Amino acid sequence: MIKATNIQKFYGKLQVLKGVDLHIKKGEIVSIVGASGAGKTTLLQILGTLDLQSNKSESKLVINGIEVTKLSDKELAKFRNEHIGFIFQFHQLLPEFTALENVCIPAFIKKTAKKEAETRAKELLDFLGLSHRYDHKPNELSGGEQQRVAVARALINSPSIIFADEPSGNLDTESADNLHRLFFELRDQFGQTFVIVTHNQELANLADRKLTMVDGLITIPEEVVDESRI
Repeated sequence: MIKATNIQKFYGKLQVLKGVDLHIKKGEIVSIVGASGAGKTTLLQILGTLDLQSNKSESKLVINGIEVTKLSDKELAKFRNEHIGFIFQFHQLLPEFTALENVCIPAFIKKTAKKEAETRAKELLDFLGLSHRYDHKPNELSGGEQQRVAVARALINSPSIIFADEPSGNLDTESADNLHRLFFELRDQFGQTFVIVTHNQELANLADRKLTMVDGLITIPEEVVDESRI
């Protein structure tokens, strides 16, 4: 599903990522933990093609069998829209649009017909327990409901993988627990792959694999390495 090799990132003279190697299988839920400044979000943005590694010619990033570093900007934008979903700590819903409209946006970018997009969006919102919230705008929704709308938006184009950056960091305990259960339900029912950056140790420990970042590198303790999984 994902194979990243020798991913490095510099901001000026500061090296944030120091040669990260990472393999992720389809249907895995992988958590990435570590102290602030360890490089977690930077890595997630590069894996999600929102940013580029500094050593593009000396590294490799293959997602779903496609080496994304070889795509043009236009091809990369299309690939991102069709293959990758994102969930952020702050849901980033557009306040002027309803829940249904927010979910449909990636499908409209993909040029999916309006009726087809709305039908799929309603299916997702129904699945997430939001059938009564189609026409509500973000300020009319609770924090947990807003984040579930963001999950539906991430799923609308049936992506190969979902990247989540502190997805429950802005939620109360009950809403966070519900969101965590939802991730595993999506994995179990649909084979969805997740890479989750989190400070929530409960969520991190539930993942199929928990990877720890220290000073720009992923460290995996010997006792938890399972070669069959990577």
